[in-house]
Amino acid sequence: MFFKKHSFDGGVKIAALKSLTENKEITKIAAPDLVVLPLTMHIGAPAKALVQKSDRVLRGQKIAAAQGMVSANVHASISGTVTGIEKRWLPNGVKSDCIIIKNDFTDCAISADPQSINNLTGDEIRHLLAGYGLTGMGGASFPTHVKYLPPKNGSIDTIILNGIECEPYITTDYRTMLENPQEVIRGLQYFMKASDAPQGIIAIEDNKPQAIELLKKLLTANANIRVMPCPGKYPQGSEKQLIKAVTGRIVPDRGLPANVGVIVDNISTAMQAARSIESGMPFVDRVVTVSGSAVANPGNFLVPLGTLYSHIVQTAAHGFIKPPAQIICGGPMMGFALQSLDYPVTKGSNALLCFDKDQTASELHPASPCVRCGKCVDHCPMFLEPTEIMRYIRQNNISALQGLSAYSCIECGTCAYVCPAHIPLVQYLRLAKQLLAER
Repeated sequence: MFFKKHSFDGGVKIAALKSLTENKEITKIAAPDLVVLPLTMHIGAPAKALVQKSDRVLRGQKIAAAQGMVSANVHASISGTVTGIEKRWLPNGVKSDCIIIKNDFTDCAISADPQSINNLTGDEIRHLLAGYGLTGMGGASFPTHVKYLPPKNGSIDTIILNGIECEPYITTDYRTMLENPQEVIRGLQYFMKASDAPQGIIAIEDNKPQAIELLKKLLTANANIRVMPCPGKYPQGSEKQLIKAVTGRIVPDRGLPANVGVIVDNISTAMQAARSIESGMPFVDRVVTVSGSAVANPGNFLVPLGTLYSHIVQTAAHGFIKPPAQIICGGPMMGFALQSLDYPVTKGSNALLCFDKDQTASELHPASPCVRCGKCVDHCPMFLEPTEIMRYIRQNNISALQGLSAYSCIECGTCAYVCPAHIPLVQYLRLAKQLLAER
């Protein structure tokens, strides 16, 4: 009964593989010589630069302004001098204008304007979230203040904090729950007040018993917020699957969580919301898990946004003990393969994984013909037919794709993971979504 109540249909059990970092406390790293701050660290319109070459900036200073309804401000994560604005490739394959700041190592910061939840209205909280440049920190990087705009139809009755962290290796949210639980709870309370939601739920996979017990203990006297353990299953942390698991509600096809009265946000985003509102310091740093068999010192590191991965590996992770054969930004299921470490940490960067050749060799299989086993269909959490979509892509039959709901794919990678023929099904789904969008 427990499994059925708090889980979802489809998905797959995968090994957590978090032992390298789950017991490592968050460590603040030495500031880098320079940071590279993209103007597209969020979903939506790129921010507009407010500085130019040779300008001196302070830590926390707004250096790029949000443009349009869905966008986010960008703030300097160190104090120093702007050396230029140039285009750089980001891990997701996007080329973005980036503001480069050379560190002066004085750590001069803007004057803070701390606030308290008791003195703020919902509108004021949304205004602060926008001003501080808050975005989702679980990977999608959706501007946080936009989530909490009053829905045109209906109302929000439940805020779900996503503490599932079902991708292997990553322990960013887990350590945040253990080390900053009060800020996580207060962040949820800010979100509830911003949306006028009477109920809050903190969803955590049952393979994180310490976090579950700690938050339950802290919430004993709070009747409006409860902790809900969920069975370890991938992709439990996906928005629609999590809503189904903890509320039983089904978000309509191509719909939003708000359509069923729910907003889902990330554990780290809640913590950052509380921290920014209560300190007056915008979103300028985040925790990144660095793990994998090639890393000398795996850990969870608090780093300024815009820090190059090369700096984190060299200074905090103590370099490599084995040559890395594969480098991934994010998790192994949904992350992006990198050719080097010369990429910056963005607002959605939660992990860097580096594996030696022995760790990756078993995964490098050439694709063979589909054996029609149906595993991809059985395990797809969105109830799609990946092999049929692949077949129509190969036939260039775009019209036939329209009836298969390919646009609903969340690109979780489950279909490719269970495929015995090692077909890169996710790539076919991504291509299908692109072709349908173009049509």
